Amino acid sequence: MKQKLKFLIVGLVTVLTIAGCSSGNAAKDSGTFEGSGSGKHGDIKVEVAIKEGKIDKIKVLEQDENKVLAEPVYTELQETIIADNSADVDVISGSTATSEGYINAVKDALKKSGITLVAAGKDKKEKDKIDAEQTFDVVVVGSGGAGFSAAIEASEAGKKVAIIEKMPTVGGNTLLSGGEMNAPGNWVQKNLGIKGDSVESFYEDTMKGGDNIGDPKMVRIMAENALDSAEWLKDEIKVEFLEDQLFQFGGHTYKRALIPIGHTGAEPISKLKAKADELKIPIFLNMKANELIQDDKGKVTGVKAQDSAETAITFHANDAVILTTGGFGSNVDMRKKYNSEYDERYLSTDSEGTTGDGIVMAQSVGAALTNMESIQTYPIANPKTGMISLLADTRFDGAILVNQEGTRFVEELDRRDVISKAILAQTGKYCYQIWNDDIDAISKTKEAHSAEYDELIKEKLLVKADTIEEAAEFFDIDVEGLKATLKKVNEYAKTGDDKDFHHRGGLVSLEKGPYYIEKAIPSVHHTMGGVVINENTEVLDEKGNAIPGLYAAGELTGVIQGANRLGGNAITDIITFGRIAGKTAGGL
Repeated sequence: MKQKLKFLIVGLVTVLTIAGCSSGNAAKDSGTFEGSGSGKHGDIKVEVAIKEGKIDKIKVLEQDENKVLAEPVYTELQETIIADNSADVDVISGSTATSEGYINAVKDALKKSGITLVAAGKDKKEKDKIDAEQTFDVVVVGSGGAGFSAAIEASEAGKKVAIIEKMPTVGGNTLLSGGEMNAPGNWVQKNLGIKGDSVESFYEDTMKGGDNIGDPKMVRIMAENALDSAEWLKDEIKVEFLEDQLFQFGGHTYKRALIPIGHTGAEPISKLKAKADELKIPIFLNMKANELIQDDKGKVTGVKAQDSAETAITFHANDAVILTTGGFGSNVDMRKKYNSEYDERYLSTDSEGTTGDGIVMAQSVGAALTNMESIQTYPIANPKTGMISLLADTRFDGAILVNQEGTRFVEELDRRDVISKAILAQTGKYCYQIWNDDIDAISKTKEAHSAEYDELIKEKLLVKADTIEEAAEFFDIDVEGLKATLKKVNEYAKTGDDKDFHHRGGLVSLEKGPYYIEKAIPSVHHTMGGVVINENTEVLDEKGNAIPGLYAAGELTGVIQGANRLGGNAITDIITFGRIAGKTAGGL
């Protein structure tokens, strides 16, 4: 009996030993590991699962990136990394910082694993190929606010519609914007008891803000349709706007800019895309339009494009092509061609896809251009990246601008071009924006843009300090000059009379800290010039005749904003004329 028990124990030990060795080998090449990398808006943390030397799954644990821009990073880039079994992959165009953060997070996890990955197999998953010939009733080029508005209206008119977009994500500059939209007589004005605003006041502000260069007929169409466009977004597209807050951008007589939840264009773009998905409108991403097609009578009948693999795809349009490709703020050569001032010295707030493609294509089929020299800078942008500072929207609620000497030099609610020129005339061609918690409580931007706040603190472009002396010391601002400026500002806030610059919104006391001081520069933001369109958004040639089958809306048109675009007018413009283009192309 003892002998049998001895053999049984030995056998059991042997089995367990073999099982343990086998498990150990598998475990050596498998496991789940965490890693982190720095994205555009803070750290991206991921969990990487590895099975037998192969990346099996990547899960994002923490992130605070723009949800629309990040979508292809967390889907396409994940697929590529898993297919290649390597994190040595290219970034997603238009989402560079997020891509780099995600890739570095994966690399960090792989490094911590200590596992040597096996070589990837040859049979990688191929992307679904599309037919080289596509036919629709209406083809919309560009997927920003104007493009989605046009596509939705054309689809609801019964047309078969497609959107083509050269970037990996939808949204364009609309997505990167604050998303604020001017609409006179809107429901939030009524909630806040703001009276006296009107279509006529909005029209006059816009004309004056653009030095009366905009086409009065087109500006009036925008003004008369602004409220209807805002209500369409709210009621039909389900965009959520704040019910208790408005912005008064520079050059406007009233607080009239509606603010989407989140204070960015992500809210309207997400809801517009959801509506397009509901209508089953196909969106072809990574699809660059290169050339418009015309028949023998000159009608535009389609678009020649190419996908990311440079495969030629032709999109035939039975009824219309609608161009909504934006301006050319990210095209330095094109900027210099039309206005030599805006050369490489200027960074840009725009999407990297904003390169004037639609303008060039339209011109090639005879479209007239106008106002091309009018290029606008946004006065308060990140000195390192050129990106617009949405955190600095406190300027619309009382934040002040000072120079290196600590003195104010311009009215903070003047036109963007006026403020930008004033900044460039200061020491170092930059400025500082100053506010406190009393102003932030009104503007609510620190809460809405916490990721940007953390980013600017990290980059030492923003300081929070309990005293004005401490804040001034951080940026080496003349402390006595700054204290004298704040003393006057506090006095003007009490009397309601800004004797220096006649601040139209009324200054706010800066007696109490803590204080926030942000360094900023002007950055190219909007190009007012582009193709000439009429009230139906038909593109006109040099003789003023409509080019059959061709429509345009948004920043690539040049007849609305004049020499300078007032803040909050872009969303009003693109939604209003995008809808008109879609309705006209739809036969309504």
